[in-house]
This record gives sequence, C-alpha cells and structure tokens, in this order.
Amino acid sequence: MEYVSRVPRPPLDELIDDLYYLAGAPPYPRLTLPPMPAALLIVNLGAPFRVRGGTDIETTGYADGCVITTPTRAFEFGYPRPTRSVGVHVKPWGLAPFLPVPAAELRDRPVTLEQVWGRPAVADLRDRLATADGPHKMLALLEEELRRRLSETTGLGLVRHTSGVIAATSGAVPIGDLRTAAGVSSTHLTQRFKELVGVTPKRLARTYRFAAAVFAIDPTRPVDWGELASDAGYFDQAHLGHEFRAFTGLTPTRYVEVRRRFLREHPGHVIDGWSLPAD
Repeated sequence: MEYVSRVPRPPLDELIDDLYYLAGAPPYPRLTLPPMPAALLIVNLGAPFRVRGGTDIETTGYADGCVITTPTRAFEFGYPRPTRSVGVHVKPWGLAPFLPVPAAELRDRPVTLEQVWGRPAVADLRDRLATADGPHKMLALLEEELRRRLSETTGLGLVRHTSGVIAATSGAVPIGDLRTAAGVSSTHLTQRFKELVGVTPKRLARTYRFAAAVFAIDPTRPVDWGELASDAGYFDQAHLGHEFRAFTGLTPTRYVEVRRRFLREHPGHVIDGWSLPAD
C-alpha cells in the first residue's frame, strides 16, 4: 500500500496528529481497531468501505467517508480492494471545532462525512481531492478545507491542556488532581470532556494507559506480563488482562499471537502497529 502523511501547520497541529493518504490493497479484508486515544476523519475516494462500530451487529457502508470520535469500543473496518482515501488522525479533542453536535452524541457511532458537513460540501471536496495532482497536493487541499472550517470552541483550551497532562502521564494522573489544577469542579470538567472529546477524563486516561501498554509490547520477543502490568500502572497482571479483553476482545497472549501473525504475513506493512486481522 502507498501511505503518505504530513503534520499540519499551526493552529491545526494543536488538534491533529497528521493528515494521510492511503491507497492500494489492504493486508486483510477486515481489520479490527481497538479503542485509541484519538479520533478519525476519512474522506473516501474509492469503492465504499464498511465499518462496524460499538455494539453494532451489522456493518454499515460508507461511500463518502466517515467520522469517528474517541471510541470506547473496538470497531471493525472492511476495506475494498483496492482502497483509496485521505484522512486525518485527530487528537481526542481535535474534532470538536468541526462537529455540528457534541462529541458524546457520536460516541461509538461512526457517521458519514455527509452527516457532518452536508452533501454538497462533501461532494465538492471529494471532486477536488480526486482530481488533485498527487497525494501531497491532496493533503494540502484537505488541510486548507479544515483550516477554513475551523471555529472557536468554548472550553477547548481547558480540555486540551487537561488531556495533555493525561497523555504525558500515559493516563496515570489522578483525575482529582486534574480538576484541582484546572480550578474547576469535577462536574464542569466532565461535561466539557463529554462535549468536546466524547468521553470522561477518567475514560480517556484509561485509554491512554492501555495504549501505552500496547505500544510497550515488542511482539518479536517474549513478554513479561507482570512487569508490563506494573510499568503501565495496573494493579496486577489480572487487571491488565481484563483491560485487554475489554479493549480488544482478546486475552493478552492471544493479542500477541495475532500481532505476530500480522508481522509474519505482512512484514513492514504501513498500517501495522494498532490494527488487528478481524478473522
């Protein structure tokens, strides 16, 4: 697959990790993405892809693209072959200035890009992207569109700063300390997080901690689960195992087996690291 990415210029860099272009044959027809401390916006330029999010039993097709706020459950992507899209890896709070509704209303419920920005605007954007001269020009156009749509968002500074502290500690900071440092009530902080991130500070901290544990795993080597649990701030190995099942549906050892399968079958693939084969 071809993968091109770029970090946006200020002020978008405070909201977005990177913009990317993805095209080619995916490694598997279906991939599972465990919950991550991030949101996602995709503009689809190829055949429709399918997503099963949250507790949904059936998958839903997305022709124009989709928006996924910071999730609490794993979701499954079904890619067409070939696939072609541009997208945005968004910081947990980063979608808020571009959404017409509070982020909590979209939690674990992927929606089409048309539902967020409207059909005429999305059709025009997709046309401009599809006819752009190469991936770098496409990403520049998408960045320009995001910059144009950027709006003032009440409480964003508070949520961004507090989320930054959570991220810097890999979710290990006591939530009470966050409230005290911010100088607001726990109710106010929780409300702002639900509006702008879609989840509570406690839930976001839990996701950051799990992400740190996962990225500490080297699937090519034996894993000391007790040491990993301790380093990540879990009570014990059983607590870590519970989180693995909650976030991935797999036991820790099964998770590593699946990661190893990915590496064995697709060494050096551009989307290895977080996604898992769904079958």
